[in-house]
Amino acid sequence: MSASSPQQSSSQRAGLPFFKGHGTQNDFVIVPDPDGVLEIGPETVAALCDRRAGIGGDGLLRVVRAAADPAAADLADRAEWFMDYRNSDGSIAEMCGNGLRVFARFLVEAGLAKPGELAIATRSGVLTAKVAEDAEDGTPGEVTVGMGRARLPGPDGIEVAVGERRWPALNVNMGNPHAVAFVESLDHAGDLFTAPLTSPEGAYPEGVNVEFVVDRGPRHVAMRVHERGSGETRSCGTGACAVAVAAIRRDGADPAVTGEAVSYTVDVLGGRLVITEHPDGRVEMTGPAVIVAEGRLDERWWGSLTRG
Repeated sequence: MSASSPQQSSSQRAGLPFFKGHGTQNDFVIVPDPDGVLEIGPETVAALCDRRAGIGGDGLLRVVRAAADPAAADLADRAEWFMDYRNSDGSIAEMCGNGLRVFARFLVEAGLAKPGELAIATRSGVLTAKVAEDAEDGTPGEVTVGMGRARLPGPDGIEVAVGERRWPALNVNMGNPHAVAFVESLDHAGDLFTAPLTSPEGAYPEGVNVEFVVDRGPRHVAMRVHERGSGETRSCGTGACAVAVAAIRRDGADPAVTGEAVSYTVDVLGGRLVITEHPDGRVEMTGPAVIVAEGRLDERWWGSLTRG
């Protein structure tokens, strides 16, 4: 065997291209599929997101034209690209705020969109992202994403429990459901490997993201989160928005009442986000988004997944 054979063999086995990115250390496998030809089922997603036997990630972002995917075809006249987001266990989620920032960053770096404002189709509708120009030293500009409007659908009396501790929680929907509990210490959340208990029974038939929150200063909070389908993650964009909305209501600063936009800083394990709620209910999130790697899957490994 010649010295060049291993390299040639590896090249010949190069399969599906992928990228890896993160927003405040909420990380994602990114799979370009502009024409919507890939069949990526739950088991395949879980294998790709496996941190030991796959690439590793809190979720998967499939980049597909809205017109090419039945889930977003009716949005194609408003947004060219659809963010098909899956949790790391393969389940489908309505939205992912950090994923939206990373998705927007990818579109710009891949030459599929220009810096500035762009529309992105999601399962929660069409949302906007604004990608700032890079700094002079090459540092990627922050990304601001429109997260839609928060809904507080009730019911009252939601509680979250970890072990013997119980806390009242606010039900906040950011296109996906959140139960937000203010606690004395983030350690009280436990290991968050398994989902905290919520009551009353049946309040969240499709599961819920649970946030535990402490105060750090005026309009400044910190959180930990259990994301349904992923466990504890280093950051959750929709969760940070839900936490800010809950804190705004708790502190009597509802912009719909005061007529003034209000911003809260939300610290997550992976960094810092700034959440702004406007008087008309629009919620915006600003934070970093970085593409860290690109490559190709081994064709044999990818084939073993897709044949299954």
